[in-house]
Amino acid sequence: MTKTIVTVAAALTAWATQVQAQDLPVGTHYIVGMEGIKGSDLPPPGFYVRDYTYFYTADTLDGSSLNLNFFAFAEAPKFVWMTPWTLFGANYGCDVIVPFVYQNFSSHQLGTGGEFNLGDIYASPFVLSWHFKHFDVGAAYGIWAPSGEFDVHSLTSPGKGFWSHMITLGAVWYPDDAKKWAFSLLNRYEVSTEQDQTQITPGNMFSTEWAISRTVLPGVDVGVAGYWQQETTQDSGPKATTATALSSVVGVGPEVSVVWEKIGLISSLRYIYEVDAKDRPQGQTVALTLTRRF
Repeated sequence: MTKTIVTVAAALTAWATQVQAQDLPVGTHYIVGMEGIKGSDLPPPGFYVRDYTYFYTADTLDGSSLNLNFFAFAEAPKFVWMTPWTLFGANYGCDVIVPFVYQNFSSHQLGTGGEFNLGDIYASPFVLSWHFKHFDVGAAYGIWAPSGEFDVHSLTSPGKGFWSHMITLGAVWYPDDAKKWAFSLLNRYEVSTEQDQTQITPGNMFSTEWAISRTVLPGVDVGVAGYWQQETTQDSGPKATTATALSSVVGVGPEVSVVWEKIGLISSLRYIYEVDAKDRPQGQTVALTLTRRF
């Protein structure tokens, strides 16, 4: 991507920001940083609701401050059904994410703007979860649908205007029998389709989220979480801009997770500071996750 002001606005981070400008689509739906401690650990059979609350701010590109401030908020309930059926020795399930997104920006060059609306919905008909003595493994395939409103000329469109496929594979390792220590790694790979309004196919994106944690009290885990998101292919299509670099971002920060047994609720709160970014803005993330079985 070229580093004009318009491109900077278009690049303003991952799925959560979902910023579009002129003919430049953002190449990922997934909000990197939404999972942390034991992020690959899927629950036993049952119906669950997990609610993601996400805040993101940015005003830096490649280490330099920008004359542009961006704020994004996402409220994304996820509905998970882990069935009693097994496939390949794993519990089989499915899930749906219905995100609502608010975005706001201010810039001397671009003015100000903000919008809140339904974002692009994610549906996964294929979720598998294996549970071993010292490992939990999860895998999934899902599709992001262009359900959110998209305007190619708007910097705050809640939708992205294209379909994409996402493959997920991750694991949690518990090295001790008491499972007080946990090492989690969750990987996702997105393959985008053509954005109809621009005739551009965004580049594919790889995301990995990791965490190291320890149980310090019954039901209380503390640790360090982080993420790396890397664009793996260039945008393509007759109107694609010739890129000189593939975008990437790295973030790290603390997290605490608490199980509230009396009300059947699991909560986690993490703060992630982006320590490096290439060809995209660099900022900070606060994410709160609440999970309850019904």
